[in-house]
Amino acid sequence: MAIRFGLRSKLLLLSSFLVTIPWFGYQYVWEMEKYLRFGQEQTILGTARALATALHERPNLFNNQASFLPSVEKGKDLYSYPLSQPINLDGQHFDWPDYLNKAHYYGADNVLNDQSTGNSLSLNYTAAVGKYDKYLYFYLSVVDDTVIFRDQNAISVLLNDRVELAFISPNGEFQRYVISNKNAGWLDAFHLKTNEKYPSRAPFIQGKWLNTNQGYNIELRIPLDNISDTLAFAVHDVDQPFSETITTIASADTTSAETLGTILVPSPEIERIVKGMRYTQSSIWVVDQHNRVLARAGDITNAEGLWHKTSGIADQNEWHSKISTWLTPLFETLLTQPPKYFVDQLYDAQNVTGEHIESALLGTPQSQWRLSADKKAVILTAAYPIYINNQVKGAVIVEETNNGIRTVRNQALEKLFTSILAIMLFGILAFFFFASRITNRIRALRNQAEQAIDEHGRIKTLVPAATTNDEIGDLSRSFSTAVSRLNQYNQYLENMSSRLSHELRTPIAIVRTSLENLSLQPLPETTTTTVARAQGGLTRLNLILTNMSEATNLTQMLKNTDYVTFDIIKVLEGCLQGYQQIYHGYNINFHNAIDSASISGSPEHFAQLLDKVFSNAVEFSNDQQITVSTAIKQQRFYLYISNNGEHLPQAMTERLFDSMVSIRENRQELEQDKRPHLGLGLYIARLICEFHQGTIKASDHHNPAGVTITIELPIVD
Repeated sequence: MAIRFGLRSKLLLLSSFLVTIPWFGYQYVWEMEKYLRFGQEQTILGTARALATALHERPNLFNNQASFLPSVEKGKDLYSYPLSQPINLDGQHFDWPDYLNKAHYYGADNVLNDQSTGNSLSLNYTAAVGKYDKYLYFYLSVVDDTVIFRDQNAISVLLNDRVELAFISPNGEFQRYVISNKNAGWLDAFHLKTNEKYPSRAPFIQGKWLNTNQGYNIELRIPLDNISDTLAFAVHDVDQPFSETITTIASADTTSAETLGTILVPSPEIERIVKGMRYTQSSIWVVDQHNRVLARAGDITNAEGLWHKTSGIADQNEWHSKISTWLTPLFETLLTQPPKYFVDQLYDAQNVTGEHIESALLGTPQSQWRLSADKKAVILTAAYPIYINNQVKGAVIVEETNNGIRTVRNQALEKLFTSILAIMLFGILAFFFFASRITNRIRALRNQAEQAIDEHGRIKTLVPAATTNDEIGDLSRSFSTAVSRLNQYNQYLENMSSRLSHELRTPIAIVRTSLENLSLQPLPETTTTTVARAQGGLTRLNLILTNMSEATNLTQMLKNTDYVTFDIIKVLEGCLQGYQQIYHGYNINFHNAIDSASISGSPEHFAQLLDKVFSNAVEFSNDQQITVSTAIKQQRFYLYISNNGEHLPQAMTERLFDSMVSIRENRQELEQDKRPHLGLGLYIARLICEFHQGTIKASDHHNPAGVTITIELPIVD
């Protein structure tokens, strides 16, 4: 079965092309995002250039020895991590952020002196250095199998386990200090002077000694005003009281200024230059030529992902806001939302690495996009070199997330899709109602055309002309004109038989009179035969005119006939008794189990209907067997009149009850019926049946072959 593709479906299909509009809008927003990314790259690179320009040719910001080292030796050249809060001097490392990753291990590779006889060292430690405000903090976790404290009465501070510090003071003097405790607790720090016999106390070195299961921990702080960028520390191990040092493990040789290591402390001057950036959502790093961080500002890990100047994009009408609220779950699912929090561990607080940074340290500015460590955020980073004496001495790194761009993109897409969705819904509804209106008008015109002409081709009603001034209105008016003209022509055809009958009656009467007068005169035998033949033809012509006017007269008569209620069974039985006497030699079988059935109409005309149908049944019967039966189904009376004979021609099944239709052309007429047949008998039967609000139809039956006429009439309660 073919699927009907109506006008409404076609218009809806055409309206589906509106979905290409969101696609083009989506592509446009993506192109816009590309330009925004490019603009952000130029902006962040410009920020890095501006900060680097502020640091160019300012050697005083990089005047410490640690910043100009040709190479860095890990463990000897120390880095002071910036601390976010002051350290509680309790000997515990819990308030040191990320201590395990920032602490350095000192063991066999860092031994300066080993007098032990064992095969393995009994001493090792980890150390971390940090800076907060005006203090430099140290934390040492020492593993020692035997902890020897300074005796309560001992004068020497070198015959026990101890920690030694050596550095250059800001005024250039070489200083050595030793931490030598009599017991665990607050530190006892002493200044070792070359020209003094006994060491003096150093109260500016503060901290705590805490014993552990594996040895001891020392946590201390030194004011930055007492120390420069050159430093070393050593841990001396003594296994017996009042004994010399067995093992010394140090970051560098603490005995002379030339052998000391370096310590890089983030520059407060550079931090002051870049501290204004902490109010932004950018992160700035200043590194030296060894990738060590000199200063940093800002934090992008808690970026909200909003540009304050884009808040106007969210200004919407009330209806737009309601639609956006309904669609928010869909937008959150389909669109990539800026992360409210993400983790980025690519850089640590000491070393910052990357291809863009290496490029900047070689003198070429560069920017790049990367994912955060948890792959939630996209980060844009740019690096720009810092020049001192025409040499690259460091670089400025600026980082931002693309959360602002994502926010702008999402807001643009949400507003775009919300507007387009509203437009599409309105357009589709408009298309639908427009198509429905056109479809309904066409259907109404179709129904009017179908109701104007019945199944037999007669005009029942005229098609009213539409008043609309469009193509469908023109079509309706054309239909109305065509049906009106057809109605006039049908009326002409219907009245033509009565007009012919009226016009031909007078000539026929004249011819009849002339023939009668001629027959009264003595004529030759041949002439008498000719006159008799002319009189027979005239009789037949008169009969034809009578039959032609019968249908017209019947139509007019039925219009003026009143409806009465009568018993159809009595009328049927009376007619059948008459047919039994008229049609000698025919066997009429009447099967009836109904006592009575009342219908509304005219019993005389119903009898005329039976005459026409029964006459045809007799005429086309081959075995002189006529069967009549009745039935009542759902308040409808059914009358079946059947004969055995030839089947109806297939092309005539629907036209059998039309006017001037006959199938006798090839049939030998009965001797007693030399009458002309105009095909009006069953047409008259149909008119009478319709007068009784019933239907009549013919159908073939088999075994034996024949035709059954079925008459259906409504029963009156």
